[in-house]
Amino acid sequence: MNADAGQPPHAPAPEPLDGRAELSEFLRTRRARLQPEDVGLPNFGRHRRVPGLRREELAQLAGVSVAYYTRLEQGNGRNVSGEVLDAIARALRLTDAEHAHLTHLAKPKQHKKKRAARPQRVRPALLQLMDAMDGVPAYVAGRRSDILGWNRMAAALFGDWGALPPEERNWARICFLHPESRTLFRDWEQKASDIVSFLRMDAGCYPNDPALSALVGELSVKSEEFRTLWATHDVREKGHGVKRMHHSLVGDMTLSYETLRLPDDHDQSLITYHAEPDSASAEALRLLASWGADATRAGTAGTQK
Repeated sequence: MNADAGQPPHAPAPEPLDGRAELSEFLRTRRARLQPEDVGLPNFGRHRRVPGLRREELAQLAGVSVAYYTRLEQGNGRNVSGEVLDAIARALRLTDAEHAHLTHLAKPKQHKKKRAARPQRVRPALLQLMDAMDGVPAYVAGRRSDILGWNRMAAALFGDWGALPPEERNWARICFLHPESRTLFRDWEQKASDIVSFLRMDAGCYPNDPALSALVGELSVKSEEFRTLWATHDVREKGHGVKRMHHSLVGDMTLSYETLRLPDDHDQSLITYHAEPDSASAEALRLLASWGADATRAGTAGTQK
């Protein structure tokens, strides 16, 4: 199937995300979540007008002047060094993903606008590999949480993505705009939080991506829950873990997932799901393979922008 998930022909180009505002809000929200006692400082709480560390406290911990840190938190990271960013990341107790996001926001690379426009394609051999993964739901996700390719078991588990218009084959849209996702994922709130965190990582890497700006704008208008999560500025890398699910055909399942970033395209990841051997969830997957896979199809979203 070949389709284009780009903007409608006469739709106005969405405004790119404001890099200065993104940097400012990210630093402010990270600072707000820390209390003085978290970093070994005395807490004179009665004088605090806002939650979290003061700017001067954060500057002291990072070993920079208050004026320098204030300029950075106002979105002016143009000439900041990697060493200073490392010091601020340590002071803010940032995770590796948050540290990387801070670096992307403070020191954006000029070539990223060009890369963001590169079409997303799944290699035919990778599609063949997923088709050969009998009994294992597998799909490829790309930038903006686009679903680029999948096997029959993924369609049986998550829904027939091939029946959706190409622009709807996107985890963020499915999660926030398709009510059935709330039934499928028992831990829907965590799934929603994870997706927004992944989009935040994308926004740091590709601030000039018009399709990402359009997606964020659409979801911000249509979903209050998305707006709330987007405002937290939380970021996480795709990884591994466990999802509790309820499928209309086979009932409850507890499945482990693995995210494998592709070595030749770090914007694409292969995600697989499996159950513990000899478990009730493994039996449910076997039943799903026999009952549901015939009604669905493997596929690819074609060329995505």
